[in-house]
Amino acid sequence: MTTEKVIGDVAETNDGVPPVLPQNHRFLEPEKAVKTVTDMAIWEKSEAYMEYTGFIATLNEAIKSKPLTVDCKISDNVKRLIKMLELIDNLIDEFPPIEQPQRFGNAAFRSWLSKLKLNSTLYLQDALDPSIHLAIPEVKIYLEESFGNATRIDYGTGHEMAFAMFLCCLFKVGNLVAEDNVAVVFLVFNKYLSIARKLQKIYRMEPAGSHGVWSLDDYQFIPFIWGSSQLIDQPRIYPPAKFLEDDIIDKYHNDYMFISCIKHIKEVKKGPFAEHSNQLWSISAVGSWSKINQGLIKMYKKEVLAKFPVIQHVMFGSLLPIRRFSLNH
Repeated sequence: MTTEKVIGDVAETNDGVPPVLPQNHRFLEPEKAVKTVTDMAIWEKSEAYMEYTGFIATLNEAIKSKPLTVDCKISDNVKRLIKMLELIDNLIDEFPPIEQPQRFGNAAFRSWLSKLKLNSTLYLQDALDPSIHLAIPEVKIYLEESFGNATRIDYGTGHEMAFAMFLCCLFKVGNLVAEDNVAVVFLVFNKYLSIARKLQKIYRMEPAGSHGVWSLDDYQFIPFIWGSSQLIDQPRIYPPAKFLEDDIIDKYHNDYMFISCIKHIKEVKKGPFAEHSNQLWSISAVGSWSKINQGLIKMYKKEVLAKFPVIQHVMFGSLLPIRRFSLNH
């Protein structure tokens, strides 16, 4: 690793934010640390890996058997994050696709992302509690990496992972707390998902390192994990094969993320579902949503978190460190 760039120490909290981090915590500008395939072993034993997989599992449990329409606590901090995402969403309208010879990867995306990066500090100053503004130079990197790559004009599970890491960091600094778990998935992450889909469609973004029909989806993975947790003990979408039925999709796509994902796939892909989405077709034969959920978590660890082409782009700082995990860290 290169020399760590220290940003600052934790400020004292005086307006209701729990002091999650020690007073002398030093924020760092995140940087890439997995440079070779052999570094993957360091990543899989790192604090960042344990924090991140624990975060995915915690929110997976929090939304179990709950529809998106469930009443949940919406804190002021969650509201401010939603407002920030709405600003990011509206920014897309300022950069319509340009006329260009190539069909995919509209260059207007670069202008949009450049403007986002220009505004990201300002957005986060408005969205985050003043007591943790020192964390902004660290957490903003994850936000900026969440929407795709400007050079390749592509998007994939690594960008999705950056947004999940952004949210994980906000829990670590105390800007989000356990009571926010459900709202973070249903309101914040779901809003992010709609922005990601909008970007993919408007700028005709390429899938980043897509496995094609051998992956769940060309772009996303996490909403299938959390979405399948929502469907555990949901009698109206059982057996799971029902998620392929058009009337089920029409009726429940606003209630369940998994169904929303299937609806989106059916809209953007033509031909038999079994051919263009083979993995999802196979999943439909599994007997319970609980088994599907656990299987998807295992698949995510194997097909995303264990893949060097994804992890080589992951950034590590003070909140998600590459150092080895220990029980008394």
